[in-house]
Amino acid sequence: MGPRIGPAGEGAQMPDRDIKTTMDTESIPGEDKVSVEPWDSRPRMFHSLKFFILCHSLLQLAQLMISGYLKSSISTVEKRFGLSSQTSGLLAAFNEVGNTTLIVLVSYFGSRVHRPRMIGYGAVLVALAGLLMTVPHFISEPYHYDHSSPGDMSQDFDTSLCLTPTEVGAPAFSNDSCSSYAEAQHLTVVGIMFTAQTLLGVGGVPIQPFGISYIDDFAHHSNSPLYLGILFAVTTIGPGMAYGLGSLMLRLYVDIDRMPEGGINLTSKDPRWVGAWWLGFLISAGMVALAAVPYFFFPKEMPKEKQEIHFRLKLLASAVSQNEESPSDHSPGESLKTQDGLAQMAPDLTVVQFIKVFPRVLLRTLRHPIFLLVVLAQVCMSSMVAGMATFLPKFLERQFSITASFANLLIGCLMIPLAIVGIVTGGVLVKRLHLSPLRCGVLCLLGALLCLLLSLPLFGLGCSTHQIAGITQHPGPQPETRLFPSCAEPCACPSDDFNPVCDSSARVEYITPCQAGCTGRVVQQVLDKHQVFYTNCSCVAEGVPVSAGSCESACSHLIFPFVLLVSLGAAVASVTHTPSFMLILRGVKKEDKTLAVGMQFMLLRVLAWMLSPVIHGSAIDTTCMHWALSCGRRAVCRYYDHDLLRKRFIGLQCFFKTGSLVCFALVLTILRQQNKEAKNKATAASPAPEQQLLVAGSEKKPENSRA
Repeated sequence: MGPRIGPAGEGAQMPDRDIKTTMDTESIPGEDKVSVEPWDSRPRMFHSLKFFILCHSLLQLAQLMISGYLKSSISTVEKRFGLSSQTSGLLAAFNEVGNTTLIVLVSYFGSRVHRPRMIGYGAVLVALAGLLMTVPHFISEPYHYDHSSPGDMSQDFDTSLCLTPTEVGAPAFSNDSCSSYAEAQHLTVVGIMFTAQTLLGVGGVPIQPFGISYIDDFAHHSNSPLYLGILFAVTTIGPGMAYGLGSLMLRLYVDIDRMPEGGINLTSKDPRWVGAWWLGFLISAGMVALAAVPYFFFPKEMPKEKQEIHFRLKLLASAVSQNEESPSDHSPGESLKTQDGLAQMAPDLTVVQFIKVFPRVLLRTLRHPIFLLVVLAQVCMSSMVAGMATFLPKFLERQFSITASFANLLIGCLMIPLAIVGIVTGGVLVKRLHLSPLRCGVLCLLGALLCLLLSLPLFGLGCSTHQIAGITQHPGPQPETRLFPSCAEPCACPSDDFNPVCDSSARVEYITPCQAGCTGRVVQQVLDKHQVFYTNCSCVAEGVPVSAGSCESACSHLIFPFVLLVSLGAAVASVTHTPSFMLILRGVKKEDKTLAVGMQFMLLRVLAWMLSPVIHGSAIDTTCMHWALSCGRRAVCRYYDHDLLRKRFIGLQCFFKTGSLVCFALVLTILRQQNKEAKNKATAASPAPEQQLLVAGSEKKPENSRA
């Protein structure tokens, strides 16, 4: 197979046109003069493909940073606005709704538009959507972490203490009933966030497909895998920076711009703590806006790399010296005209003509077995990544009792860098070893198998939920008896209050000091920090004071082995990223390449990034033991069954990894069968010169063999 260059439909005329493009851009005739004329007035760097790769890497880094930042602060957004995991997963999935509806059409018409300029327009829309995500913070009331207190009372007031009904006096504020204004405000806030996520997806439509096709069209054939590997590796830093930014922002209090008088009595370890989630969107939106500027100066078509021109001239000289035409130079262009003329003339099609020809090309692409199986394998891998990226910080918070800031720091500093190493390793292996499609399939299969094996020990890395009075049962001789059922009966405890305290001696947690029967409160200063203790607790043995906040996890020492295994699995899975892309790019026809990339991203978004967060969120909700109420409806979950949460979360991960392993095994089986058939045809061919040409071609260019 000859080198793949240029957009669809240029065929054998490309060598001459490449020479004209690099030597004298003004001599290019007719139809391309509009896109080439501005080159003279632009700086020389905008004619460099390597500079485009740098700009596109930075843009995708910023785009993935702004889209990944919500995942780093998903548990904080849940607490701030009272969302369940299913709702927050649906919110994260709405990033793909607008993307999915447009990506196929945009990818198919990619050759008829100014791709760099369209990328710039999309980036501007992404920046505006990021700014829209911050609007709920500014239109909402200040955050009240003690919801039992009326609005005119200071937060963390004595309403959490054990008081008799006569001492309480007026009935405490209850979340079971709230004004219609509060409910309407909640719906408005949630609607704004869903709209912003949809616009984020719409703005990201042209960025990745146009960038990949633009690079692959004007890059040297052998350099394309390395360029794509570098692009994917650099852009993977975006989610890492998102988690790092989330770690910094969540250390700040959510209302840092409107702090109450006298400050607050919360620390970041308190389960009621809400960080400044909205600041990260402002920072990342500004980065996307800056990265969008260079795209309005790149040309519509980039000059070919010199190595590509020299390679093609060498092939032409070899063909002329033998006085015979090379099939790789002429037959593809002729076969395109005879087999599918409408697909070849896609840039000149009207919308009606495109609608007529699109089903034919779509079915032809979907019937390709290698393409379909590789995309399904990528769907399984992406489903695993989407669920982990969305809810792994929350899982670590609940399972090991760590702060949201520390969970994001672990993911951003350990898991994301190892994933980058895996992506670079995959690209280098394809480049250096000149991997054929068969060997790419072997590499993908081994990566999926090792990733699955690394996930199995995760089922045992964790511990059960500690005892929570009134929710979990006492592990004694009478398991049916609730913990201390009557010790807090004299207290008028609000049913929807949440101010947890921990009896560290017995490892028992109470939802409020009132439910522990505490009547006093003492504030002590320890290492320049205020530590709150509650005293005179009737439910605690010997009246020992209890500390404010949830009890520490008994298996917090397992956090680093857990994250290390998850990171190694992510690194191994990332090795398959570039080889699986090359299976698609080298397996489909040249005129269908842009459509195949668009179809691939559409299926990944619909079947993985859209569904997986909702599936994982729903599975997490099924493990909840105690729900908070807001306006009479179920809001955020307060306590989870840790064992059940670990089994279902890790079980979903293993399920998707197994599906990827099966798909790659089928791909490898088909590739081996195709190789056997190709060898049989080669040995059965009668003309000796043709056999020599086939042997020479297979020795020189093993990487050009088709799937």
